[in-house]
Amino acid sequence: MNPVSSNRPRSNPERLLLLWIVVVLVTCLDPSHASSQPHRARKGMVVAQEKIAAEVGRDVLREGGTAVDAAVATAFALAVTHPAAGNLGGGGFLLYQPSNGPAIVVDFRETAPASAHPNMFIKDGVYDPKRHHQSHLAVGVPGTVAGLHLAWLKAGRLPWQRLVQPAIRLAQQGFIISPNLADSLAQVLPAMKPYAASIAQFSKEGTPYNPGERLKQPDLAATLKRIAARGPTGFYQGATADLIVREIQAHGGQITSDDLKSYQAKERLPLRGVYRGFEIVSVPPPSSGGVAILETLNILEGWDLSESGFGGSLTIHRITEALRRSFADRARFLGDPDSNPALPIDRLLSKDYAASLRQGIHDSKASKSSPLSFEWPHESGETTHISVLDSKHNAVALTYTIEDSYGSKIVVSGAGFLLNNEMGDFNPQPGLTDSQGAIGTDPNLAGPRKRMLSSMSPSMVLKEGRVVLVTGSPGGRTIISTVLQTILNTIDFGMNAQECVDAPRFHHQWLPDQIVHEPLAINPDAASVLKLKGHRLHPTRAQGAAQVIRLNPSTGWIEGAADSRDPDSAAMGW
Repeated sequence: MNPVSSNRPRSNPERLLLLWIVVVLVTCLDPSHASSQPHRARKGMVVAQEKIAAEVGRDVLREGGTAVDAAVATAFALAVTHPAAGNLGGGGFLLYQPSNGPAIVVDFRETAPASAHPNMFIKDGVYDPKRHHQSHLAVGVPGTVAGLHLAWLKAGRLPWQRLVQPAIRLAQQGFIISPNLADSLAQVLPAMKPYAASIAQFSKEGTPYNPGERLKQPDLAATLKRIAARGPTGFYQGATADLIVREIQAHGGQITSDDLKSYQAKERLPLRGVYRGFEIVSVPPPSSGGVAILETLNILEGWDLSESGFGGSLTIHRITEALRRSFADRARFLGDPDSNPALPIDRLLSKDYAASLRQGIHDSKASKSSPLSFEWPHESGETTHISVLDSKHNAVALTYTIEDSYGSKIVVSGAGFLLNNEMGDFNPQPGLTDSQGAIGTDPNLAGPRKRMLSSMSPSMVLKEGRVVLVTGSPGGRTIISTVLQTILNTIDFGMNAQECVDAPRFHHQWLPDQIVHEPLAINPDAASVLKLKGHRLHPTRAQGAAQVIRLNPSTGWIEGAADSRDPDSAAMGW
């Protein structure tokens, strides 16, 4: 019996038909993803957005490393093999759930420099989007190295140097470039032209790499060696820090050596909720992901989604209306908790509050999002996620990012890694709220050493205290709806891990007022009904790249599912 949905109907004809169509279509496009069956293992699993890095994590588990050890090693390897999002120059969140004991969250979100202020993106009295997103001023103080080290101190077993060494080897000796990476590098090179170090790192003197060629990154290897030898001190102080400050300040940025030296990753308590008898564990602010997912689940708990069916128009309508309200609250209330100590988290996560929101949802018609209400700044889809389960059933969900694809496009000269452009996740200026997506509410305005709001949503599902699902995804604001749907697909619709990941997705985020959906997420009949209710539909090619692990406690099998939307993704078990 399916342990995650034993009290739910296992399937319905509409769901099975739609999943069959997905499998057929994906098989025709890419035969390597022909099976809807997940990768299965007995002892442990690593799922990541790049195969070489997933193998690095799997090998750490084989050596007796913990889930945190494997996640740390995988994350460092991704900084070499998946430069669009894997990083040393960014930040993120790590959720760790031991098999016995309380979960912890390591918050290593980037911070603003000490000189940051709410009007810093204004030039000559006018908001300048380049300052906000595309310049050295857009770079936040990186948190990745400090965050991975703090997680290792809390729950690592193998030596720190052992976990960084595979990344050093991959950077120094190089690795074979996949067709997917070759295409990605070729596309980003024009945006890197202003930065000589970026062109030197990721091309052959301006000529794109071809699939099958070897990418070596000696400057990055040298930086990783300093991190291996000295931990965070080898990044936030000394030679690497000097190179960062020189790069930033030579081009009008504000990060100083004191900003780097003062950076600290933080341990936080996770958010918890209950959905249909399952415990949901996720991350707190400055990520908005946990609040939005738990609030949405609380609203949806009042309906039987299995009865309305996966892909049914009523199911899509109800999920959309719940997301609409959660995203409105996200925009209005959430930000860095250290700078906003009165965030109304308890109220947003209460069952009574969800019930009051549900009462305003009508099955016969769509609500309307007002452009005079709340929105949020742009978030890029280029993030990456790692899910890990070790032989003791300790679990890690880790999501980290450098914001846009390849971040700011700026490689630190002599250090070999890309800088983020996360300052763009702050609201652009006070009081500016418009129909184009700007918002000027106070909780997420830039300020000294402040953490910018995020949508990263590493999450887990537990049953009777045991982890049964580890999930997360890249995708900017769509992360929230993607992770939500992996949870619903598991609990309400009884899918295995691969079905859960490959099922088509949709997204709503309050404003703009539209359902963004993958080609197969809304069938023609459902589309007609939704339009009659007043919904606007907007197709998109793909949403997210979820990396999921599902444990069946009754059989002991671990299911790992890498998202077929990303051809380099891989699940590695043993």
